[in-house]
Amino acid sequence: MSEEFKERNGVESGEESFAELFEQYSDGGGDDLNVGDKVSGKVIQVGETTVFVDTGTKLDGVVEKEELLDEDGNCSVKDGDTVELYVVGRDSGGIKLSKAISGIGGLAMLEEAKAGGLPVEGKVESTCKGGFNVSILQRRAFCPVSQIDARFVEDPEEYVGKTLEFLVTKLEQRGRNIVISRRALIEREAAESAASFVEETKVGDEVEGTVTRLAGFGAFVEIMPGLDGLVHISQISHGRIGHPEEAVTVGQKVKAKITKMDRDDKGRLKISLSMKELAQDPWDTISSTFAEGDRVTGKVVRLADFGAFVEIAPGIDGLVHVSEMSYTQRVNKPADFVSEGQQVAVKIKSIDPEKRRIGLSMKDAEGDPWMDVADKYQTGQKVTGTVEKQEQFGIFIQLEPGITGLLPKSVIARSENPAPFEKLHAGDTVEIFIGEVKAGERKISLTTGDVQGADDWKQFAPKKQQAAASTGGMGMLGAALQEAFDKKK
Repeated sequence: MSEEFKERNGVESGEESFAELFEQYSDGGGDDLNVGDKVSGKVIQVGETTVFVDTGTKLDGVVEKEELLDEDGNCSVKDGDTVELYVVGRDSGGIKLSKAISGIGGLAMLEEAKAGGLPVEGKVESTCKGGFNVSILQRRAFCPVSQIDARFVEDPEEYVGKTLEFLVTKLEQRGRNIVISRRALIEREAAESAASFVEETKVGDEVEGTVTRLAGFGAFVEIMPGLDGLVHISQISHGRIGHPEEAVTVGQKVKAKITKMDRDDKGRLKISLSMKELAQDPWDTISSTFAEGDRVTGKVVRLADFGAFVEIAPGIDGLVHVSEMSYTQRVNKPADFVSEGQQVAVKIKSIDPEKRRIGLSMKDAEGDPWMDVADKYQTGQKVTGTVEKQEQFGIFIQLEPGITGLLPKSVIARSENPAPFEKLHAGDTVEIFIGEVKAGERKISLTTGDVQGADDWKQFAPKKQQAAASTGGMGMLGAALQEAFDKKK
């Protein structure tokens, strides 16, 4: 009987007697607990070197305090806490408990661990062909790569140097051939956790867990030791994400809602979770967040033949119809103008909260170049443009991005020198004159400036510009002389 046990139970040193031992072991004592059994009990007292646990029997459980220290060297439990430990032995001092068998031990301890299904603590020393070299009880053991974890192992090196718990699955040649499995232990704990979980929870319940692994299709969250649930990528956030790592990280504590529980072909419990259902729906506050006419920045998240969907806030997508993409370019296919992931400026044209629809415009956010065209272009003004294309009825010439004028074939035919215009091709640069501006109709007619006959363009031009042209290009001085000459007449 340990001195600490005697002190706690009021037993003076040297008073240990047959009667006391009989009292401890009477009425079944701890006979219903065997080596290897898992015990869940409350901490009765935290002593200087040991911790006493209520095992639910006549005998208290005793575990070395050193096993329950945290990373800072402090005891991780206190009176009243519930702990889960394994039975590793029993004597007059109580039932010996441990997190796992570790330290220096002989062959008998390994045989006991194998027979009782006791976890054995081991350090992964290195990788080898087909698995890992693991040191347990100062002996070399082999763990197949398929048995180091319950999931597929992508990088074996990530386990090297870690101290983990294993089950002994093979013990031969007096300890010279030892095979161990961590996966068997994980699956055993998962089965225990699953049974408890199914009894206590149901679909719709909220749970809290830790993100343990990320994959392209979602995030795995450990709800209980050995029991994971999957949050599909579509259920992580109201916003669109390309990979779970954009929203969560391994080790992060998260809350989720259970959406489905069933079992696979092997009888294993599968749990589907949703983090999104616990987060506020952004459409519930859309009216207070955005208004028609707002100019915002968003990300192109999907392309269709008829337009592009732009996310302007997490979970809020709007449509930019192909006709709303640009004033300055002719857009036939959205993919020719924008790409997924691109940041774009848009203007909100309409909001329909009930149908969850938002109409957006990229061209309105950029600005309409025709707004000030009447101020920039005057009849008779000489400009330089680029030929866009030739048509049967005339030549379309771009004056600036988004502003295109038409030089009619009838005007070219009346020109004193039509040849240079008839030889124009797309992409050519040409000097031309403004004929007539109809900003409201988004039309500009162009002229060559030397049309024979009716002098069509002169009827729109200011007198000084007409005079400048009639003086053979002498500029403003020529126009002034011509005006003075006309007055004398």
